Amino acid sequence: MNRLVNRYVKFRNLRVLLQVVVVSILMTLTLPAFAGAEIHTAAQEASEPKYIAIVNPQGKAAVGGMCVDIMRAMEKADPELQFVGDQVWQPRARIDAGLKAGNIDVICGVQRIARNTSQYQFAATLLFSVNYLLAVRADDPIAIEDWDDIRKLGNNGIILALRGFGIVDILTKMGGLKIDDTATSSVSNLKKLLAGRGRFYCHRSPGIGLAIQQAGLEDKIRLLSKPQLTEKFYMGMAKTMHPELVRKIGAALVLLEKNGELKRIFERYQE
Repeated sequence: MNRLVNRYVKFRNLRVLLQVVVVSILMTLTLPAFAGAEIHTAAQEASEPKYIAIVNPQGKAAVGGMCVDIMRAMEKADPELQFVGDQVWQPRARIDAGLKAGNIDVICGVQRIARNTSQYQFAATLLFSVNYLLAVRADDPIAIEDWDDIRKLGNNGIILALRGFGIVDILTKMGGLKIDDTATSSVSNLKKLLAGRGRFYCHRSPGIGLAIQQAGLEDKIRLLSKPQLTEKFYMGMAKTMHPELVRKIGAALVLLEKNGELKRIFERYQE
């Protein structure tokens, strides 16, 4: 009789142990797969000051800029957020292709325009706002009041812009403007401007002043005060991203907004 009791007790204990093991396995499987996982991104080419080519303390080429600073601040706010890829340069078109292929998870600093909203979901917190300015040759006496003045210029009012950038979509939607977006860098567009292959170069500030300075063209290029466009930039995320990871990214940005870090980062890059 005692043997039967002992066997029953052992069987019951084994059953309980197996239940504990099964529950533990199920809990492990249902834990967020993103915990400590890498969040893939890329440094967008020609997007200064979102991403800027720098030399690190070890004397090696590196990538800095507003977006790098924002992501490092987010990692500090929530150590489970680990961004990788911000030290690898890619053109915007390749970043978008990487998103579709599942190789890119986030893109820092994008506008809520149709082309972007069709590809990304957005964190609610505003990262920063910028003004788009028009650059002209220093010896061009033109004075512009509004966009209609540019429309009236026809082929003498070609606006240079960067391929794949949101400003192209915005200018196109405004209608009646002649746009050349074949260049992929500010240096190329500034050279085209000097060569008379465009009347204006439209780019964001902060950014355009740095580009003119780096090209050594401060005495050959000037910026117009009018007209201007103000645009807001956000953190874009893959629509397939786990909802809890989306929440954590959003929460980190809310924290950085409340403690003033986003503002401090933006102010460091003012022109």
